[in-house]
Amino acid sequence: MDIDTPMADTPTGTPGKPSGAVTLSDVARLAAVAPMTVSRYLNNPEAVKAATRLRVQRAIEQTGYVHNRLAGALRSNRTRLVAVVLPMVTNPLFSDTFQAISTRLSQSGYQVLLGVSGHQREQEQELLEVILSRRPDGIILTGTLHTPACRNRLRVCGVPVVETWDLSAEPIDMLVGFSHEQAGRAVARRLLELGYRQFGLLAVDDPRGLRRADSFLAALAEQGVGPVPRLIYPGVPSLAQGREGLSALLEGVQVGAAQPLAVVCTSDTIAHGVLTEAAARGIRVPEQLAVMGFGDMNFAAHTFPSLSTVKVDGSLIGDTAAQMLLARLKGPQQGQQGVQDVGFELIERDSTARVATATPTDD
Repeated sequence: MDIDTPMADTPTGTPGKPSGAVTLSDVARLAAVAPMTVSRYLNNPEAVKAATRLRVQRAIEQTGYVHNRLAGALRSNRTRLVAVVLPMVTNPLFSDTFQAISTRLSQSGYQVLLGVSGHQREQEQELLEVILSRRPDGIILTGTLHTPACRNRLRVCGVPVVETWDLSAEPIDMLVGFSHEQAGRAVARRLLELGYRQFGLLAVDDPRGLRRADSFLAALAEQGVGPVPRLIYPGVPSLAQGREGLSALLEGVQVGAAQPLAVVCTSDTIAHGVLTEAAARGIRVPEQLAVMGFGDMNFAAHTFPSLSTVKVDGSLIGDTAAQMLLARLKGPQQGQQGVQDVGFELIERDSTARVATATPTDD
């Protein structure tokens, strides 16, 4: 029940410049509510009515009151802090995930601590040791590939954990994502249906992208297609990798309408580079060269030609992860258990098309 009993007295003088250290009671007097209401607002904003929240927030802004979160955490055994570990912040997909997490958690009064692992499991383990020393209420990780020591530590630490952007038969705790293996196979299956038989693969050395690549190659091999030339680049996906990669794949390869080359990339950014190099060489897309990316980034629909890709909703992953964590924090009996598969979607645009000599297959 929300308590917002008006108080008889209010602070005098300039609200933003109190004579001494501003206290919770000062805020309560200015907002005309009970101190208990201010405390509830600070620790659980959703438990306070919207109109009262607004009065308390304005009083805090006017007085410059600073909430002692450490003291509150010691009393309640809650820090209102959730740690999020991403492999990188430059990838728009992960940025979308983080923004969705932050938005959902902030609505419930939680602050987000961001750590970047650089796709390095040992670096992630070091980060988590520092994070756990901050006593977070929850942890959200990217992927399911962690060091054995990290997995064991998280299983026994007593902190709710949500892994994202992947699926696994043995999650640490909660998990939301999609199957990279199925995504790779879906790309192979569709390109074969369109009539492509000559392939190239461009990837970076992140573990999830490589699993998609391996599944793509395995699906081709099962249909007697291969070996497939491939290039694996270190670091962050770039346009340069796409341009250099296509140049390398074209050495000794004839491309044409009768036998077009389909280049599959583990990132839309690399695929964009392939399109750029193809345009520079006068190679017609998709008549002579097909290009498939991954991610459906903001630019994918606006390249020329527009880029076929695999769409994964990073915002949905982030929002779902935050909701799973919040449900758990309300009580173990309310928390969602297990795995949520958000799936993926093949988006066919102008960079792929049915090969002229291919016969459509019945659905």
